[in-house]
Amino acid sequence: MTTPFPFTAVVGQDDLRLALLLNAVSPAVGGVLVRGEKGTAKSTAVRALSALLPEVAVVSGCRFSCDPSAPDPGCPDGPHESGGGTARPARMVELPVGASEDRLVGALDIERALSEGVKAFEPGLLADAHRGILYVDEVNLLHDHLVDLLLDAAAMGASYVEREGVSVRHAARFLLVGTMNPEEGELRPQLLDRFGLTVEVAASREPDLRVEVVRRRLAYDDDPAGFAARWAEEEAAVRARIVAARQLLPQVRLGDGALRQIAATCAAFEVDGMRADIVMARTATALAAWAGRTDVLAEDVRQAALLALPHRRRRNPFDAPGLDEDKLDETLEQFGDDDGPDTDPDGPDGPDGPDGPDGGGGQPSADGPDSGGDASTPAEAGEGGEAGQPAGAGSGERSPVGSAEPFRTKVLSVPGIGEGAAGRRSRARTEHGRTTGARRPRGALTKLHLAATVQAAAPHQRARGRRGPGLVVRRDDLRQASREGRESNLVLFVVDASGSMAARQRMGAVKGAVLSLLLDAYQRRDKVGLVTFRGSAADVALPPTSSVDAAAARLESLPTGGRTPLAAGLLKAHDVLRVERLRDPARRPLVVVVTDGRATGGPEPLLLASRAAGLFAADGVASVVVDCESGPVRLGLAGKLAGELGGTAVTLDELRADSIAGLVKDVQRRAA
Repeated sequence: MTTPFPFTAVVGQDDLRLALLLNAVSPAVGGVLVRGEKGTAKSTAVRALSALLPEVAVVSGCRFSCDPSAPDPGCPDGPHESGGGTARPARMVELPVGASEDRLVGALDIERALSEGVKAFEPGLLADAHRGILYVDEVNLLHDHLVDLLLDAAAMGASYVEREGVSVRHAARFLLVGTMNPEEGELRPQLLDRFGLTVEVAASREPDLRVEVVRRRLAYDDDPAGFAARWAEEEAAVRARIVAARQLLPQVRLGDGALRQIAATCAAFEVDGMRADIVMARTATALAAWAGRTDVLAEDVRQAALLALPHRRRRNPFDAPGLDEDKLDETLEQFGDDDGPDTDPDGPDGPDGPDGPDGGGGQPSADGPDSGGDASTPAEAGEGGEAGQPAGAGSGERSPVGSAEPFRTKVLSVPGIGEGAAGRRSRARTEHGRTTGARRPRGALTKLHLAATVQAAAPHQRARGRRGPGLVVRRDDLRQASREGRESNLVLFVVDASGSMAARQRMGAVKGAVLSLLLDAYQRRDKVGLVTFRGSAADVALPPTSSVDAAAARLESLPTGGRTPLAAGLLKAHDVLRVERLRDPARRPLVVVVTDGRATGGPEPLLLASRAAGLFAADGVASVVVDCESGPVRLGLAGKLAGELGGTAVTLDELRADSIAGLVKDVQRRAA
């Protein structure tokens, strides 16, 4: 087994280390979501944490890690007698992004269940993670049906496996830790709220710190065991401190003053529900225990808010996470209490509070390298900050225009039935959904069609010498349920940014419409891409990605002006689809062309655009043209383009009206 990188050898990342340690002290805090760019030691720190956790006592031979002092009465390996047991290290179980449902929750031997009536159950990762850590790298890329299972287990502290009337239940209480790169897409709000704390990590821009990171990593790679031995004393000290903090935790007093500050802070930042209040209370208590105190101070409440609230205050998918620290300090001061130790800023340990494991002193600064923000986030790019940018000299380019308010759109879907990644847009054959038929299983059986299986086995019972009530079932009798659900698609936006679209009010409405469609794509778990055309060429403003936030940011900063190379835009989009088809052949595309249909520049621009559109029609690509033409005189060029694409056209007004309900039918009729 490879020696893990020591937790105390991680350079910087104070917020990340503190959040992990607080969960080690009090697992009731609810886990950690680590957001940040690649290569910032996210996974390294999480894997290193497991070596610091105290050992757990388990019932000998129990596959579900029952506690000998209080065994689970419903354990599938039970019943167990109280007392005894053995101690083993706490486990850290990794959930791969591409794991199957059976790998996560466990699997039943359906054939034995039908023929012998026994519950032959093979535990899954949730059972392995009980009383330990469940780690999900790239948690934002996890399939929706696995997310649903995680949510259920996290809420109930148990996992239920149901297979055609046969059910198994076992305890599943674990520390949930996820890491993600926001550029690859955001989490569903339901799962986001399940993480107790969140931290933003980024690589330091200080040369000395970067040098130390490289030095330690090279030393570890050269001799992992020797490097770990050099940090053994620091690791033992942190491990002992975790044990001491756990013992002190029940004695920590959360006074009325601290509770008022917690409630006021959550109300001031308008977080949904009461989970934030509870998580903040538990985090502040753990901070006090980690600092060796029995009273919660105002500084604990402040640090708890910085860790527990940023991911809960997002009002829509394009809002950047974070807290206004001036507002936080104002709220804490307003609701402070000076009649007891709750608000003593220095406390018995002085201002140092819960220092990091490297002895850096003090709580991690909220103004450290992780809090600098990303200047490309939609929240910053969409609030008029770009209006003062100079236009390109001599190019006819105009300053970017902010978008109008987004609105709710009706569903645009791809006709036919696909087999792409799970999502919420178009019809598809999936492992989850309504049952539409039965077939022989290809590979392992995952979803049994009971009636079809019984029907296949029934004619052979006499020949198989059936005696008694049991049904004699063989492998050839098993039938897999065919199911139909929804898939996600690649929604490729092709946006006209030429001079004919550049009127500020008009372009703002266009951006608002595209932003609305992006919001719909976020909710339906689509991949999105953005191609723009203006001047003399087309550009891929955003290659296909799961990060709808990134698409919104590029859209907001999109400049306009120049000629209208419509053919170039269509050809560029066709090339993007060709490359993406090689990377992800099962994902079907939906092309949304946003234009007034005009084409200028070069010889016979409309003819070239028509030929380019014919490529999409020949490939059977589903398409919609959002007609942006305005004014009393309309040429109808966008409608003609839609016909050449084999799609349909809709005006900006129709995009938000009930009349768009007929749009999908038009797409399907033209594709038939």
